[in-house]
Amino acid sequence: MLAAERHRRIVAEIARLKFITTDDLTSLLGVSHETIRRDLALLERRGELARVHGGATAVRSPVGEEASFNERRGAFLAAKQAIGRAAAALIEPNQTVVIDVGTTALEVARALPADHVGVIATPSLLVAAEVSSRPQVEVLVSGGRLRGGDLACSNAQAVEFFDSLRADAVFLGSGGIASYGLTDFHLDEVATKRTMLANASHRYVLADSSKFGRTAAHRVCELDGFDTLITDSPCPDGLSDALAAAGDNIVVA
Repeated sequence: MLAAERHRRIVAEIARLKFITTDDLTSLLGVSHETIRRDLALLERRGELARVHGGATAVRSPVGEEASFNERRGAFLAAKQAIGRAAAALIEPNQTVVIDVGTTALEVARALPADHVGVIATPSLLVAAEVSSRPQVEVLVSGGRLRGGDLACSNAQAVEFFDSLRADAVFLGSGGIASYGLTDFHLDEVATKRTMLANASHRYVLADSSKFGRTAAHRVCELDGFDTLITDSPCPDGLSDALAAAGDNIVVA
């Protein structure tokens, strides 16, 4: 099969499935993993797909609406669970920790051990419900206007709550992360996220590899606005360089 035909088939399969693994492509096209990796790199440079750990996905609009909670909660689940475990391992007993909203943040809460001792503050009713099953965890919920799906609280009440809370660490969800900075889809929640970052000693951002290079509508902060990115895959060179220049650490789960 000529390279041009392989490229056409790859783009067509991703358009149909939205995500395909490298293994599936090698079987489908009868070529080596190295050939597929070169093909994916070329097609990504052309803007026809986005490479992620283990395969490739359809290119997403740089600015747009967030997928529904039901769509997101099953996507990249293994990656989110790995990120959640890596983040939870950084939480020490008797700390006051903020866990943000979102499907990856929820995996941080799920990864906390049953005997964890400490304070968990959150704007997410889903996170609050999860950590409430730990008998030695004190759960603080911000309150505010509730957004369906993620059951996320926001508005001036949520901002005031986090403005008065000094946390040892914050684990922040993300709509996208690129050289432009950390971005989110929900304008009402940006002020809450900024306040969380401003009042935490250690600032972690959670982002699986599908978020690399994506830019949601509203910027939360520049790359120097947090300390550490926790992800599931090494960052592309451009983003990795930008994070290094901003002084950020990268933890690959």
